Amino acid sequence: MNSELIHQLNVEIGANGLPYTLPIHPNLVHLTIGLFIIGITFDIVGVLFPMQKWVFKFLAITVERANFFDVGWYNMVAATGITFFTVAAGFYEMFLASPPTDVKSAWGMPAMETMLWHGIGGVIILALFVGMTMWRGWQRFSWSKDYDVEVQWSYLFAGVAIMFLMFLHGTLGAQLAAEFGVHNTADRLLQLGEDLNTMLK
Repeated sequence: MNSELIHQLNVEIGANGLPYTLPIHPNLVHLTIGLFIIGITFDIVGVLFPMQKWVFKFLAITVERANFFDVGWYNMVAATGITFFTVAAGFYEMFLASPPTDVKSAWGMPAMETMLWHGIGGVIILALFVGMTMWRGWQRFSWSKDYDVEVQWSYLFAGVAIMFLMFLHGTLGAQLAAEFGVHNTADRLLQLGEDLNTMLK
């Protein structure tokens, strides 16, 4: 985006082309990924709890199966909530990006195509998170009332499949930062010949 337009708002542009020092989207992305993976992992442990019960007993950890499902549920809700902000910050920062046009990624795509696929993927993953949270809520509050286990195997398999999609989607984001230098603050400071030790204090 034309930096002169942003200057009209009397906002100072940072080294990465954003009106703040460090990009928000990459930080929220890692929170989103972590919460989702923890949610699915704890649900898997909850389903397999009878086989692992002796491990917790050996380690003198007093835990009930329901505790794992609680962690799975609350992490899924948090992951979905955070992802709305992650996607919003991603689109905002993508609109302000000015990547090089003469570079191609390791997957052979130029910057604009990579950004478009990353943006579309973000919206799809957000929709999947919302669907998974609704499915998880139905299992927690309706389906599991007659069962010891709070989640279905199909839900867990879907969660693992989404993790794989997140890996592919995250690779596109990593290519934007590493190969195109999109909002990579350290990369931009080095290109400008600045000293990282003094600029990021």
